[in-house]
Amino acid sequence: MRRATLLAVLLILVVVVTSCVQAAPAPAASPAAPAAQTGGTQPIAKWCSGVKITFFPGGPAGGVFANNVYNGAKQAELDLGPTVNYVFSDWDVQKMIQQFKEASATKPDGIAIMGHPGDDSFDTLIDAAEKQGIIVTSQNTNLPKAQAAYAANGFGYVGQDLYGAGKALANEAVKRFGLKAGDRAMVWGLLSQPGRGERTRGAVEALKAAGLTVDYNEIDSATNASPAAGTPTFTGYVSSHPDVKLVITDHGGLTATAETYLKAAGKQPGQIHIAGFDLSPATVTAIQGGWTELVIDQQPYLQGYLPILQLCLTKKYAFAGLNIDTGGGFADKSNVDLLAPLAAKEIR
Repeated sequence: MRRATLLAVLLILVVVVTSCVQAAPAPAASPAAPAAQTGGTQPIAKWCSGVKITFFPGGPAGGVFANNVYNGAKQAELDLGPTVNYVFSDWDVQKMIQQFKEASATKPDGIAIMGHPGDDSFDTLIDAAEKQGIIVTSQNTNLPKAQAAYAANGFGYVGQDLYGAGKALANEAVKRFGLKAGDRAMVWGLLSQPGRGERTRGAVEALKAAGLTVDYNEIDSATNASPAAGTPTFTGYVSSHPDVKLVITDHGGLTATAETYLKAAGKQPGQIHIAGFDLSPATVTAIQGGWTELVIDQQPYLQGYLPILQLCLTKKYAFAGLNIDTGGGFADKSNVDLLAPLAAKEIR
């Protein structure tokens, strides 16, 4: 009787468990992963291939500053894929004008120019190029009238606010070196060049506003092309103005030659404060040795890379001109070691 009762209980348990298993809901299926959201285009390597560009690095091939500009442009050419023809001008404004005429005659898709000749000399040539469908943009020295006229066509500017940069360097030099009203300073620059001379004017006016006695020397064409040629000018000036306390060199090549100038004049580091523009291996060495004490960096590598990018963006995608201030901060003994490896590669 007990066995019969136990068997009955076991049968009931089996039925109940089976019913529960059958009634259990099936596990829900995992939701499908959403499809990737894609735009109307995918990234393209060498997306500027087939575009022909003429690019002006400005100075002599292999020269200080111009080589940094050239290096930036070459990197952009490699990254983006256009075909680029490089035209060096020795910082000669008349040569720039003639070379622009010659470049326009080859009918490239775009030309990136140094704006040193100024609007009055350049604009009729830019008008003619634009009528041929050539995209024009500028670097280092702006052409405000041409930029205003053709910004929608891709005319941009990559470089410093020139007047503001000259003023900033002069004011910083006065502050750092403890200069006061009546102290003598010399500015060695390019006031004769429209547009480009604004940086020199900014430095001169800031020094005068601080009460300094300011002597101005124009960089002659020989020194503009080969800064070492300016050594007699520097030594002659120092000889006739032994009380000079500050020299501002408004030219990357001259700034890089400051140590040579001072040694030729029989001066030790710091006897005459030197402030200038743009880094280079020679300038880094001069800063480390105390010969050059203050430099403002306008990052010329960007003035090579970004105009190529500008022309590609306009040619391929009809982008308007971009206005980019490469500004840069000050370099001195406190931070030059950080920048030195990049200056050695002619990137900074």
